[in-house]
Amino acid sequence: MTAEEYDGVYKLGLKDFRKQISKGEYPYLQVLDEILSNTEIASEENLGVVEIPIEQIVGTKTAGRTNAFASNFMPLLPADSEFAFKWRNLYEAHLEEGIRDPVKAYEFMNRFYIEEGNKRVSVLKYCDAVTVPGVVTRLVPKQDDSDECKIYYEFLEFYKKTQINYLNFSQQGNFAKILEILGLTGDQMISHDAKDLFHANYVQFTKAFEKKGGDKLSLTRGDAFLLYINIYGYDDIVNKSGDELQAEITKMWNDFAFYPKKPEVKLIMDADKDSEKVNLVRMILPLSTEPLKIAFIHSKSVETSSWTYGHDLGSNHLKEVLGDKVKITSYFDTDTPEKEEEHFERAIADGNTVIFTTSTKLLNVSTKYALKYPKLRILNCSLNTSNKHLRTYYGRLHEAKFLIGAIAGIMSPTNKIGYHADYPLFGTIANINAFALGAKMMNPDMKVYLEWPKLKKEFAKDHKEEMGLSFISGRDFIRPDEDSADFGLYSTDENGIHSLAMPVWNWGIFYEQIVKSILNGTWKQELPKGKNESVNYWWGLSSGMIDVICSKRLPEYTMRLIELLKKSICRGEFPPFSGRISTNEGMVYHDIPEEITAEEIITMDWLVDNVIGFIPTMDQMEEDAKPIIQVQGVAKAKEPEGETGNA
Repeated sequence: MTAEEYDGVYKLGLKDFRKQISKGEYPYLQVLDEILSNTEIASEENLGVVEIPIEQIVGTKTAGRTNAFASNFMPLLPADSEFAFKWRNLYEAHLEEGIRDPVKAYEFMNRFYIEEGNKRVSVLKYCDAVTVPGVVTRLVPKQDDSDECKIYYEFLEFYKKTQINYLNFSQQGNFAKILEILGLTGDQMISHDAKDLFHANYVQFTKAFEKKGGDKLSLTRGDAFLLYINIYGYDDIVNKSGDELQAEITKMWNDFAFYPKKPEVKLIMDADKDSEKVNLVRMILPLSTEPLKIAFIHSKSVETSSWTYGHDLGSNHLKEVLGDKVKITSYFDTDTPEKEEEHFERAIADGNTVIFTTSTKLLNVSTKYALKYPKLRILNCSLNTSNKHLRTYYGRLHEAKFLIGAIAGIMSPTNKIGYHADYPLFGTIANINAFALGAKMMNPDMKVYLEWPKLKKEFAKDHKEEMGLSFISGRDFIRPDEDSADFGLYSTDENGIHSLAMPVWNWGIFYEQIVKSILNGTWKQELPKGKNESVNYWWGLSSGMIDVICSKRLPEYTMRLIELLKKSICRGEFPPFSGRISTNEGMVYHDIPEEITAEEIITMDWLVDNVIGFIPTMDQMEEDAKPIIQVQGVAKAKEPEGETGNA
């Protein structure tokens, strides 16, 4: 390299220097010693020789050579200096032989600061090298409550299992999500092949992402990578072409641009009263004689899942009500990634233009196909989903649970009731709390003993056996092939099990209203342009989609009281969550007359004061429960084991 060629490198340094000055920012390299002057170090760790990502080298250990480099590591000393002479010689040596001698560096908060080898790093950055070998000492700060520190400690756990240091996130919990994707549980370490595949997938994605201009956005490459694989999957990224990846990235560009801000959720709380009206355009133009083709994609079968059975009843209701206006096809047992792809492709090939996916587990694949086929109307049955690419739907089951809790409070001969909950998901905690408040309203001394049948054995507790509970709130659904009465609210005695009341999902009412809105032209296919907004249907008792069935065993005046409460809830006169509400951890959560907000109800991760039990973490649940918790679990359910107490 001649002195004239070096001038070009020197100008890169000056350009960055002036840029930082104009922005009011420090124009030189960061100095670790200065950063550490206000930081307490908890420990030091010798990492040995590691490959240091060039882009994560941000400064020097000491202030000695700081002013020789701009913040981009380009030189700030002119061509006639001794520094420039040594820099040019090192550059020539790199072109001829490559720089192999490791630098000496310190790692702090997953950023690297060079103690020996600043010019080597400068040359390698100029040559667009990806990594440089370095002898690294890690400095671990004392843990505090800052987001940055918490994310770094999550990185340390991730690094122990993977030895991957090129991944960075701006939000808590993302390193754990990557470990989940890699299937690394407990003390399991990443294999050599899995590590190579991860690197290949990551590099393939980031090349396409940066080519589309992703490096100009505020999120990290790690943030973008996780957003992408949540929708398009992980395993086959390396096999996709750059053009294919860029096309997929373009479709979800706003997801990257708005991150970490989620779309604003537009909750539709009741059935559309205008769904029966015919759009003016439909009145003028002739209606199509072709039936509307509708697909129902279920994660399980009618025979194995009462949830699927309920939705299948809903699709049958749709056939009965709308007749030859619709053609319905159902796809069952969509329980693997391969079947998800297969059933979606089949549904589309069969000409379906409306697709209902009836499980939270199908949310990601639903999003993927909503992006791929934006003209399709895809709706996923899930709650608290900020996803503007499709619409979601669920029910305010807590309203029914409140009524059933009131029945339990009246009928139970003791001050103790059992409650079986399946998964700690959005909505489930509100159901538990509403039931407990309903019971407490009728009997202020009532305690609700909470059990999670999906808990690992070492965490499970049988309150029924221990406390002698005779009234239980059990499973919400039953399959047609079951003859047991241990669902809904039931009692037990020497004569067996006696059903008292149960919540009901009338999915057919929802499906009928939505499909009628499509047929009549009142469905709005697209949200207003430029809005970062998602549509969630969240209907309750007033719509008829949610209801309560009471046994004839209930006394007449109890049934009349429950009917009065139901009408009051439907009219909005008696919201289940209002007034003073305290948690079972001794805190007052709510102390004003008005009801708490819909968002607060959906995202509840606390239990009311008369619930005896706790919200389990994902690590405490059985393996088959973890995938759905990962997608729809409340905050506490996703915390590492040990951070949630057992009340």
